[in-house]
Amino acid sequence: MPRRIESLMLDGPVGKIEAILEEPDGDPIAVALVCHPHPQHGGTMHTKVVYRTARALRSGGAAVLRFHYRGVNLSEGIYDHGLGEIEDGRACLTWLRARYSHLPFCIAGFSFGSRIALKLAVDFDTATKVIPIGYPTRYKEREYIHSVKVPKIFIQSTNDEHGPREDLQAFYDTLPEPKELKWVESKDHFFVDALDRFEQTVLETGPLGRLS
Repeated sequence: MPRRIESLMLDGPVGKIEAILEEPDGDPIAVALVCHPHPQHGGTMHTKVVYRTARALRSGGAAVLRFHYRGVNLSEGIYDHGLGEIEDGRACLTWLRARYSHLPFCIAGFSFGSRIALKLAVDFDTATKVIPIGYPTRYKEREYIHSVKVPKIFIQSTNDEHGPREDLQAFYDTLPEPKELKWVESKDHFFVDALDRFEQTVLETGPLGRLS
């Protein structure tokens, strides 16, 4: 069965949400939502790390939905300081789960998107896992992460300027199980010299619930 790609305009809380759905070769074994970086700093669903994350999860057998938050490209509305963006993600994940109601699901996100993914995981607690990538430790509002019951698989560059290794490790150590932290040797937040290694790490993590 050839891989299918759909460009979508989904109904969101403040208007249409632009999205792309990609299915794997063959029947999907799971579904995944991938959230992109900060919309006011150039983040889109086409950001390299987001694209690589989606491709790895798709290679692992998932049907993957990427989307634009409100106000980004064709998505309607305006930036809402993270609050509305969570609701956009919620609408997309609800749609995705309804379309593939028989399949397990996971949530992933990069940078700002990692915070959105973790927020969603608090309420969507039947997810197989949440994959925060490049988690930015400078945001101090993060007590909610202790309420995430699903497996948390952090993936971080060893030289992430927005989530330095020492800071992230100290925070990670306070979190309850189940959890895992995967370091990718790279020189910055965007894995610019290590995108292949990063993608392989996501592929090894996979869309299902097992920890390595």
